[in-house]
Amino acid sequence: MEDSRVPVVVVGAGIIGLTAAWRALVAGAAVTVLDPAPGDGATHAAAGMLGPAMEAEFGEERLARIGAESVRLWPEFAAGLERAAGLAAGTLGLDTAGTLAVAYDADDAAQLRRRLTLHRELGLESWELTPAEARAREPSLGPRLSAAAWIPGDHQVDPRAVQRALLDVVGRHPRASLVERAATSLTWDGGAVVGVCDDAGTEWPAGPAEGVTGEPVAAGRAAGAGGDGWDGTGRRGADGRRRGGIVVLAAGHASAGLYPGAPTRAVPGTTLRLDADAALGPSVVVRGTVQGRPVYVVPRRPRPDGRREIVVGATSDERAATTRTRAGDVFALLRDARALLPALDEADLAEATTRSRPGSPDNAPLLGEAAPGLVLATGHHRGGILLAPLTAAVVDHRPGVLPHAGPGAAHAARIAEAAAPLLDPLRLERRATTPAAHPRTTEGAPS
Repeated sequence: MEDSRVPVVVVGAGIIGLTAAWRALVAGAAVTVLDPAPGDGATHAAAGMLGPAMEAEFGEERLARIGAESVRLWPEFAAGLERAAGLAAGTLGLDTAGTLAVAYDADDAAQLRRRLTLHRELGLESWELTPAEARAREPSLGPRLSAAAWIPGDHQVDPRAVQRALLDVVGRHPRASLVERAATSLTWDGGAVVGVCDDAGTEWPAGPAEGVTGEPVAAGRAAGAGGDGWDGTGRRGADGRRRGGIVVLAAGHASAGLYPGAPTRAVPGTTLRLDADAALGPSVVVRGTVQGRPVYVVPRRPRPDGRREIVVGATSDERAATTRTRAGDVFALLRDARALLPALDEADLAEATTRSRPGSPDNAPLLGEAAPGLVLATGHHRGGILLAPLTAAVVDHRPGVLPHAGPGAAHAARIAEAAAPLLDPLRLERRATTPAAHPRTTEGAPS
């Protein structure tokens, strides 16, 4: 048997796409990542809250439970990425100090208590505090406070630091190529996705791996070798099923334009980044409601110069994708943040960033095989940062990819298996894409 690398083409260089690329590289694949502006999508605006409890909504209980499991994977995920990038422990800003939830008026308090009831039903840890107890935990809280709660399992990480680390790990790997071009179509052949065409007319193949350079992967090393037909080479296995390379579609809200079976939509949101004295503002994540409007304030670790970044956000709109920030959104975020934390008035406004999250019809990710040769990793909505380790687990444990061998491998495998029915792209019965809809009219690229 001729040895060859398994080719993987990843469309999208946000935290989800780069996570998939990193895990494919660990598995021994040769990886090409396509993105016209790596690192400038939804991840660039994200605050980095790992908050399954405060993100839990009635009707989305299973997703909340999966989010809680993904949070438990974050310490090992962060440590593994820091090692791979050659970074000191803690560089990614993973902070497990917990989250303080606060309510401004009586109606906000009632809403908070309903959420605490949901937490009890889901088995998520939280408990109510008196306003005095909340101020003891966070002295910077303002005088107007109707209710509060402590959420010990909701954490945070610095998504821009994570993005930089992933870009470094993938960008400098000898078996990876980071191509700053936009994907325009998938290439189909015989009912399977075999590559991606970019806006320069170049086709990036993910079919049989002949000709791909690099140190070969020994046959039999892959997960399920000898049992599921995978032969470690990117060809057909003993059972005749196609075992070529794969395309991972992680193009965020733009995924639907490449594959109609990924019904993603843009959900724009704005975050503000403040630069403040380290003694100013909160010491933990504060998530509040002010007259029915959600707002969050996320403090980063102090820098050596005695200052730190504070991220303020919560806007979420159902409108067309945009990177333009509305003046009213900046006003509303600052108004509500300072209502809870008045000292923020003294911080410098360093940046206002608007990007579009990828929503799905049921707000759950589309994560898994959607067609032969095509794996979706999109539609994460507000949970892209939170669910990055879950995405890694799914990539690690899908047939044909080497299993993750870290100390949490068994736990990650159980989570990936449990999450599969909820995240299965076919659950929406939207497989509009067929070979007839994507004819291969030339040898190199689709029409």
